[in-house]
Amino acid sequence: MSSTNKSIAMAWFAAFNAHDLAELLSLYATDAVHFSPKLKVRHPETQGLIKGQAALNAWWREAFERLPSLRYEVVKLTSDEEQVFMEYIRHVEGEEDLRVGEVLEIRDGLIVASRVYHG
Repeated sequence: MSSTNKSIAMAWFAAFNAHDLAELLSLYATDAVHFSPKLKVRHPETQGLIKGQAALNAWWREAFERLPSLRYEVVKLTSDEEQVFMEYIRHVEGEEDLRVGEVLEIRDGLIVASRVYHG
């Protein structure tokens, strides 16, 4: 496993669980793209895909405001020099836990793309 990419993934979890948007966004390239099935459901006009830090900021700000108890529990990380596959459990108070897979594509120490998988 790439120790650099593992460090980026762990920083991602720490920032996400702290609901620290500035720190979370600092891990992404300015033109990064993100795909999520939940994004597709909540904002169908996006077809599940957003681009850029401003769009990421708006999406996560909405999620943190709507779900103040949202947190992720790391199950497994697998990486190579270009990607990290993260398996985690999504916890939200009052909702059933959801097992999630997410792939982060990393170039030059920044996340350039992320894609979420869940049922």
